[in-house]
Amino acid sequence: MPLTPLDIQQQQFRVRFRGFDIREVDRFLEQLAEHQSRLQAENKSLKEELRRLKMENQGYKEREETFKRAMLNSQKVLEQMKDNARKSAEIIIADAEVKAEKILNRAHSRLSQLHEDIAELKRQRMQIEVQIRSVIESHAKLLEIGKESMDALDASDEKVTVFKQPPSTLS
Repeated sequence: MPLTPLDIQQQQFRVRFRGFDIREVDRFLEQLAEHQSRLQAENKSLKEELRRLKMENQGYKEREETFKRAMLNSQKVLEQMKDNARKSAEIIIADAEVKAEKILNRAHSRLSQLHEDIAELKRQRMQIEVQIRSVIESHAKLLEIGKESMDALDASDEKVTVFKQPPSTLS
C-alpha cells in the first residue's frame, strides 16, 4: 500500500534511550512528506495529462478514420462522376452521329432531287429550243412564202406599171 504524505507526517516512532533526535526525525519526515506530496501531485498531474493526451490521441485517430472514409468516399464519387461523364459523352457523341447521319441523308436526298430537277429543266430547255426553232422555221417559211408572193405581186405590178406608162417613155 502506498504511503501518503499524511501517513509520513503522522508516523510515530518509539523513543528509546539513545535513540534518534526526535526533532531531526520530525523535520526529515516533514520534508519527506512535502516531497512525497509534490511527487503525488506531479504524478496525479502527469496521469491527468496522460489521460487527456490519450483522449486527444483517440480523437485524432477517430478523425483520421473519418478522413480516410471521406477520402475513399470522395474517390468513389469521383470515379462515379468520371464514369457518368464518360457515358454522357458517349451518348452525346452517338446522338451527334445519328443527327449527322440524318443531315447527310437529307443532303443526299436533296442533292438527288436537285440532279433530277436539273435534268428535267435541261429536257424542258431542249424541248423549248426545239419548239422555238420550229416556230422560227415556220415563220421563216411564212416570210419566204410572203416574200415570194410579194415578189410575184411586184412582178405583176411592174407589168401593169409598164402597161400603164405613157407610150413616150417606152422608147
